[in-house]
Amino acid sequence: MVDYPEDLKYQDSHEYVRLEGEIATIGISAFAVEELGDIVFLELPESGDAVEQGETFGSVESVKAVEDMYAPVSGTVIDRNEPLIDAPEQLAEDPYGEGWLIKVRLDNPDDELEDVLSAQEYRALVEGDE
Repeated sequence: MVDYPEDLKYQDSHEYVRLEGEIATIGISAFAVEELGDIVFLELPESGDAVEQGETFGSVESVKAVEDMYAPVSGTVIDRNEPLIDAPEQLAEDPYGEGWLIKVRLDNPDDELEDVLSAQEYRALVEGDE
């Protein structure tokens, strides 16, 4: 059973965002990890790089495919999950905890999450309940 934590917001491209004040933690959903299969490589931006809402911020490569990841928010990368870059297969173990990808300081904290999905909306999207 795939988990959809209620405290997260999701994009239809399978990224999630957790907001804590002006800081957004971004990762990819357990559904996406399961669909990708064995993950072998991650490409993530460096600290200090700018990310733009709706634009590509990196990619994830599995034995099945290479998928671009799209930023759910705009801002400046303040941290990236270095241990995950060295061992991307660990993303499957805890995508919502230790499997986060980047942390971003938001440009506009009040205007960022207009086009994201709740956990229920995302579940309906990926499980075909709409």
